[in-house]
Order: sequence, then structure tokens, then C-alpha cells
Amino acid sequence: MFETIAALLTLLWLLGLATSYTMGGLIHVLLIVAIVLIEIHALQSRSI
Repeated sequence: MFETIAALLTLLWLLGLATSYTMGGLIHVLLIVAIVLIEIHALQSRSI
């Protein structure tokens, strides 16, 4: 589930890069959220 959400947010971030002049700071928020979700998933995978 986390992988799907992180992948979706990463794709939206890449799309935002193409339209960075219109989306502004939303691109950076999406990137941060995607990175945090990937890290959470990685930490949960190690503990199991």
C-alpha cells in the first residue's frame, strides 16, 4: 500500500516538474511526502 502511494506521489511530483511555474510549492510537498512514505515502508519492512 505504501509503495503504491509513494509511487503515485512521485509520479505526480514528476508531472509537477513539467508544470513547475503553475504548481509552485506543491511539487516540493509531494516530493517530501513520497520520500517520507518510502522511508516509513523501509523501516517497517526491516522490523518484520
